[in-house]
Amino acid sequence: MPPANGLPTTERLALRRFTPDDLDVLHQLYSDPEVARYVGGTKTREQAQEMLDQRILAYYDAHPGLGVWMTLERASGACAGMHLLNNIQGETHIQLGYVLFKAYWGRGYATEMSMALLRHGFAAAGLEQIVAITDLANADSQHVLLKAGMQRKGERRFAHPAYRGESLAWFEADREDWLTRHDRAPRARAARRGDTTRGA
Repeated sequence: MPPANGLPTTERLALRRFTPDDLDVLHQLYSDPEVARYVGGTKTREQAQEMLDQRILAYYDAHPGLGVWMTLERASGACAGMHLLNNIQGETHIQLGYVLFKAYWGRGYATEMSMALLRHGFAAAGLEQIVAITDLANADSQHVLLKAGMQRKGERRFAHPAYRGESLAWFEADREDWLTRHDRAPRARAARRGDTTRGA
């Protein structure tokens, strides 16, 4: 049975919407320089509040079925970080991404929920293509995206100031191709252990 909130779950992870009460955990996530290294750098509490209000909470109503969600460890209920399906800023492309607390790196969580979100995006949200971007130096996230079934398609630059005009590694997954290659039960019990996770 699908979860009541309509979001995918895996054997070890679940997603839920952020709420206005989640500022502390979002700020904590973006306060660690290692975690935030490849996702625009650390944020002040005020910057985290702006992200929560504008990029997360307002996005839910404007784009049903998409967004940034808190990633929860099902066994403990603890917040492991966040996963997302949303627009690249200033673009129409829908991207897959994630940021995990350092304590949860190396457990395969990034790959596990990324595969679940790809299936959700294609099978439930009806997307025809999902993309992803990472810093060129972020080899760990590139490895995760490849394990999740995305394909590297060179590099891209974006005009939005969030991306600082830098060349970014570009990944794509197309609906028919991805679902054909991952034709399993929709519970998305995906690759589970052994990969190193970083924020994409």
